[in-house]
Amino acid sequence: MSQNQKVLMHLEKWGSITTLDAFNCYGITRLSARIDNLKHAGHKISKTMEYGENRYGEITRYARYRLEA
Repeated sequence: MSQNQKVLMHLEKWGSITTLDAFNCYGITRLSARIDNLKHAGHKISKTMEYGENRYGEITRYARYRLEA
């Protein structure tokens, strides 16, 4: 199964994916490239920016991708 297929399967099953999800679940380090591939293949995927805190207590920003209906 290709990385693109894994990301698409994750989006269909769980509804969204982040870079950390992609790395922890599938070892994918360039999620944005996989998302770009899927968009060029005709899949409608949206991105929202979210904020979190890292292990040092610093605020970080990351993308969450969702498959649109």
